[in-house]
Amino acid sequence: MAIESHPASSDEVKSGFVALVGRPNAGKSTLTNAIVGRKVSITSDTPQTTRQRLRAVLDRDDAQLVIVDTPGLHKPQDALGAELNRAALASLQDVDVAAMLVDATKPFGRGDEWVASHVAKARAKRVLVITKVELSTHVAIEKQIEAARAVCAFDEVVVLSAVTGFNVDTFVDTVVKYLPCGPRWFPRDMSSDQPIEVMIAEFVREKILRTAREEVPHAVGVIVDDFTYDDRKDLYSVFAIVYVERDSQKGIIIGKGGSALKAVGTEAREDLERLLGSKVFLNLSVKVKKDWRRDAAQVRRFGYGEGR
Repeated sequence: MAIESHPASSDEVKSGFVALVGRPNAGKSTLTNAIVGRKVSITSDTPQTTRQRLRAVLDRDDAQLVIVDTPGLHKPQDALGAELNRAALASLQDVDVAAMLVDATKPFGRGDEWVASHVAKARAKRVLVITKVELSTHVAIEKQIEAARAVCAFDEVVVLSAVTGFNVDTFVDTVVKYLPCGPRWFPRDMSSDQPIEVMIAEFVREKILRTAREEVPHAVGVIVDDFTYDDRKDLYSVFAIVYVERDSQKGIIIGKGGSALKAVGTEAREDLERLLGSKVFLNLSVKVKKDWRRDAAQVRRFGYGEGR
């Protein structure tokens, strides 16, 4: 699917798109947040944390960079995994730069080779990004670079740490160098193209990913059922539904006496109040939708992959 966007202004600057692709947990969302300077993409140690192709915007006086944060590429086990792979690979079709992220703490394996083979087919400029370098060694990083270059002819290599900020600006400057001159694609004060309801649902799901155990995180989907604002009270009211696949998972999400769901709501509300700049009333409920991850139509209704 082609990336749809419309010029927001006629002033000519360096402007364009960079897709971040890689294996799950390579650090794509963390790098996206570091570039933008605020939280626009959720993060956790759970594979498949990112389920939508998100576009974040870095606006500078001389350039506008649109970062396409994609789901981690992996061997799919169900319809959800297949849809996430399709979304990630589609992002390579219409960007100016394809950036492949590789986790410096893990050996360059067959999964990385598979990702690199797809990046090699991209018509865009190709940048290899070694992430989490603060946790690795120079020797290990050099081996990863050598292995990646054996599969794909990268135009540039950047080693960085999104957590410490090391070389994040270098990566941005490297990408901007390859962007064409053109209009700004988004308003200058816009940091993400995600609808606010999607961001709310994702912030709630993030808290569950960070607290739930075993099989539960993969089975969770969140939808905002109602979202309103009372300007007299300066209060947003959010009603969200957390979907799982089993009654047992529902019990885990809710917790004894509702304690687990209450903790998720408290943490999510703090994030939402920072996002919206106002007080938030957040109501969470939990429902069972059996085996939804195996139903491609339901996956798309949740908005995951190319669903939105």
